[in-house]
Amino acid sequence: MARYAVEHIWEGKQEYFLIRDHQSWQMVLFPSKYLTHLIRANRSPNTVGRRAKSIRFYLEYLDEKKMELSQVAELEFQEQYEHYVGFLHWLKAGNHLHEKKEKLPSNKTCNAYLKDVFRFFCFLELESDMERLKVLYYDSFTTHDSIGVKRKLRFRSFNGYLKEEERNVRPAEHQEILELLKQCTNCRDQLLIMLLAETGYRIGEILGVDYTRDIDYERHTIRVFFRDDNENKARAKNAAYRRSKVSDATFQFLLFYLSKYREFLQHQPMLFVNIEGETKGKALQVDAVYRMLERMEKKTGIHTTPHMLRRYFGNMRRDAGWPLEMISEAYGHKHIDTTIKYLNLVDDQLM
Repeated sequence: MARYAVEHIWEGKQEYFLIRDHQSWQMVLFPSKYLTHLIRANRSPNTVGRRAKSIRFYLEYLDEKKMELSQVAELEFQEQYEHYVGFLHWLKAGNHLHEKKEKLPSNKTCNAYLKDVFRFFCFLELESDMERLKVLYYDSFTTHDSIGVKRKLRFRSFNGYLKEEERNVRPAEHQEILELLKQCTNCRDQLLIMLLAETGYRIGEILGVDYTRDIDYERHTIRVFFRDDNENKARAKNAAYRRSKVSDATFQFLLFYLSKYREFLQHQPMLFVNIEGETKGKALQVDAVYRMLERMEKKTGIHTTPHMLRRYFGNMRRDAGWPLEMISEAYGHKHIDTTIKYLNLVDDQLM
């Protein structure tokens, strides 16, 4: 049985996280303090929840090694390096999983857990007398490029991360989307699929749309607006403001949806709501969308995710002649390299 557990505490609408030691039933102080700091710094609950999970896994690893956090900080560089490489392989072997039948994590996931642990140690350096991890020291030097401009190059001394697998997510195809729309049992699911494909918004951005404030009913546009108090915890990534125009046919379908479910929608502002069951009328959550798409896959044999629909958007805009920079802006990407990875571009086209 796991020694540590992540717990949730609510103060009004604000969710806090803490880590509890089940042997002593005491809150583990510094990890819990760090998670509270993240919430107060307005990090998303999903981000804080993931970091809580990463730290819990690391505490389990330390428990197996009979070590304390302070002891790790006191290790020499090579010992620290081997300690964290060992943690990565411990994760990769699935030692952190409750049940062995659970899927083993990818190399990228293991690396992300370790990066979360490193962020926690940076916090400890500021909040306690603990010394900085030697594997996190920055080395830097100044050099000149080919035209004589000075550049300062920096790199981390820790380079023991696992080699990450190539992520190969294909875009949804037009005929697949049409078939899914035909097989949907209600207009809410149809509208959700249509908007994901037409706007290229992330699933959290779509579920965070407030139909009373975020829709321009004259211009047929839907905007992404950052807020952190949505009932379903949906929020825009990077607090990026964007606006997307939808087709006239889809907008008419949106108005039909609002009319059909006005009994549920009039009691809260979120565009997408649960339409049956005990949570009828409550804002739709991300998990419910994935469950819906899994049911559709069993029915049609078509595997689709919100991210595949997002990739469909970009590839359709590229085929329509949109410049790469415009697609990147529509996606809300910070770096155009990310956009390139989303699109089915070959070297000749990039040249």
